[in-house]
Amino acid sequence: MMNAITKSDFNFPGQKAVYKGKVRDVYTLENELLVMVASDRISAFDHILPKGIPCKGQVLNQVATMFLDATRDIVPNWLVATPDPSVAVGHACEPIRVEMVIRGYLAGHSAREYAAGKRMLCGVALPEGMKENDRFPEPIITPATKADEGHDEDISREDILARGIVPEAIYLQMEKYTRALFQRGTEMAAKQGLILVDTKYEFGMRNGEVILIDEIHTPDSSRYFYADGYQERQDRNEPQKQLSKEFVRQWLIENGFQGLEGQTMPFMPDEFVKTITERYIELYERITGLTFEPAPTENIEERIEKNVVAFLKAL
Repeated sequence: MMNAITKSDFNFPGQKAVYKGKVRDVYTLENELLVMVASDRISAFDHILPKGIPCKGQVLNQVATMFLDATRDIVPNWLVATPDPSVAVGHACEPIRVEMVIRGYLAGHSAREYAAGKRMLCGVALPEGMKENDRFPEPIITPATKADEGHDEDISREDILARGIVPEAIYLQMEKYTRALFQRGTEMAAKQGLILVDTKYEFGMRNGEVILIDEIHTPDSSRYFYADGYQERQDRNEPQKQLSKEFVRQWLIENGFQGLEGQTMPFMPDEFVKTITERYIELYERITGLTFEPAPTENIEERIEKNVVAFLKAL
């Protein structure tokens, strides 16, 4: 099996801080650049699984890079360069504490809320008579507050403005960017025979300007359906064929784990880890239309450090 990187402990030139998230390790440098290392950790139900998934970090980093580059004409973003297949370097921004979730279809969280009888989600009225995975007449924006700990929480535009979380002018700019980005993502997905179902965008401020930050349109932040056969499956009330990490969640559920108190994380056999790697590579090739070329994994940490330091010295 190929090696995976599940933790990092770099000391880059000019480094002043490090933050370790569920999947990414973010190093802040003195020149206000961020070095974001996409690890091979994988999370589900707010828990990090015990084994890393070879190539997963590279897949996410390269998919995000492709979409960030393809949307610069819509909104400025944080990305400066990708000196290593698993690393993105970009500008440090002040994060806006609202996650912009946009949904084109009644799926996931919105479908669960709808099934529970709710017809209002984040201040947006949901049409009557819909069934799971139906398309909304128009995409809806259902924001969430960014939580430092635990789950993000649904919030309406009205509450965001009433509580002064984001000034109105900035929030309206975020909404405009969110709709334009989703439209571009939808068009790019359609060219690959896919439907972009829902996704989320995060924004920050830099020099008084709204900037797109983090990853976009990756299988970790977005849900995709296969377009071929979508309507037939809906007509027959069958589940949609998804392109996401949902299969990992299903495996955990089948093995008695949903992140609930008292549940034990199941053992992950190497064969299942290999299957996840293969699925992520399939995701990459289907979303981008490109052939995946895995980077060498003999000594990932050494490779990353060498590439990042060389890039920083050349600045």
